[in-house]
Amino acid sequence: MPDAPAPADGSRVRRGAVRTVAALAGACHPGPTVVVTTLCTALAAGVGAPAGRVVLVLVTVLAGQLSIGWSNDWLDAARDRAVGRTDKPVVAGAVAPGTLRTAAVVAAATSVLVSLPTGAAAAGAHLGAVAMGWAYNVRLKSTVASWVPYAVAFALLPAFVVLALPGDERPAGWLLGVGALLGVGAHLANVMPDLEDDAATGVRGLPHRLGRRRTGVLAPAVLAGAVVVAVLGPPGRPGAVPAAAGALAVVIAVTAGAAGLRRERSRLPFTLAMVVAVLCVVVLVAAGGRGAAV
Repeated sequence: MPDAPAPADGSRVRRGAVRTVAALAGACHPGPTVVVTTLCTALAAGVGAPAGRVVLVLVTVLAGQLSIGWSNDWLDAARDRAVGRTDKPVVAGAVAPGTLRTAAVVAAATSVLVSLPTGAAAAGAHLGAVAMGWAYNVRLKSTVASWVPYAVAFALLPAFVVLALPGDERPAGWLLGVGALLGVGAHLANVMPDLEDDAATGVRGLPHRLGRRRTGVLAPAVLAGAVVVAVLGPPGRPGAVPAAAGALAVVIAVTAGAAGLRRERSRLPFTLAMVVAVLCVVVLVAAGGRGAAV
């Protein structure tokens, strides 16, 4: 009988697999992936979706966001190498572009399959959001319309959550508005740390054309607008937690805008813009999905 593989060989295989998984996790843009998936899952629970449907929303949105994140790092591998982005796993050599391409395609196919049980309208909304993410990665990030995929995708995601509910519910207009504003604000804030690197490799989206100072002011302002709509949009009087979170978001947005005007190179506007985005999530969750479905 042939000798069994040496234990050391098995250990090397396991270590290699762990490194690949860790690299894939780092290349999926884990921050946005976790935030978007958590928001959609919390919204599904807030609007009263059954437990099984909440889990289905979680898996569907996670698969779609993974495909967008992996496709971004795959398609941007050459650009990231050109500017020395060693924080990117593909540039650091932790994962090959081909592996990211395969992972992105498999995740996209998975998002199609797992969205089908939610119904045609819901599945169409989610796949539209994923398609917008891919369109941004492939081409639109380098155009003045770079904000459009974010606006459309972030409006379609809460629409997907509501349409996935049993019954004939439709997403409220204010909810779509919150999503669109949150998407545009997130786009502006997300690009700010990489404006110079992007410009050096030919990426000239809307934030690049506006410049760091104006983007630093506009990003928190748009995100604060999303929070205000989330507070005032649902029917009835806002609760104490959404109202307090909304007021705090406006104060932070003003602070971020002032910092952007006074210190053009500061990362503070980006950091504060992310805080405002988190507060928007808090408002939606605290409202418990009130008035999200009509």
